[in-house]
Amino acid sequence: MTMDFPTAVRTCLTQKYADFKGRASRSEYWWFFLAVFIGAVVTQLIWGLLYLIFALAILCPALAAAFRRLQDTGRPGWYAVIPFGLSLLITVIAPDIPTEDAIAAGQMPDAGNMILFGLLSLVQLVISLLFLWWLTRPSQPETNAYGPPPTSLT
Repeated sequence: MTMDFPTAVRTCLTQKYADFKGRASRSEYWWFFLAVFIGAVVTQLIWGLLYLIFALAILCPALAAAFRRLQDTGRPGWYAVIPFGLSLLITVIAPDIPTEDAIAAGQMPDAGNMILFGLLSLVQLVISLLFLWWLTRPSQPETNAYGPPPTSLT
């Protein structure tokens, strides 16, 4: 059975807020993902600081849901940290965007930094697509190393 939108949101935000054990069905994960996406868009439109507060508040349950969803497909949940960590790395090494004055003066970002940024961005794209594919895989119907299959009531 599949989980509906309100049940998925309630489950991820109250019953399993920081629960990294067990499994999450596709419907639980994707309904919660939709709620997080809508919340992010709305808070960003209202006020940037509100979006930051929302993002920090939702980080733990979103990561926990991704852990449980990966475990439902038989993969280790910690794989969910890989795209996040790579994004942080790319953000740290991202070259500065030159201003018009800097371009006029002939000052451009370091070419090596630009190449590294481009390569890491390409790796990020491939990993993100793989991660998306994993999240869309069907649940393992039998009990796996992470527990019994999820039910719509959990």
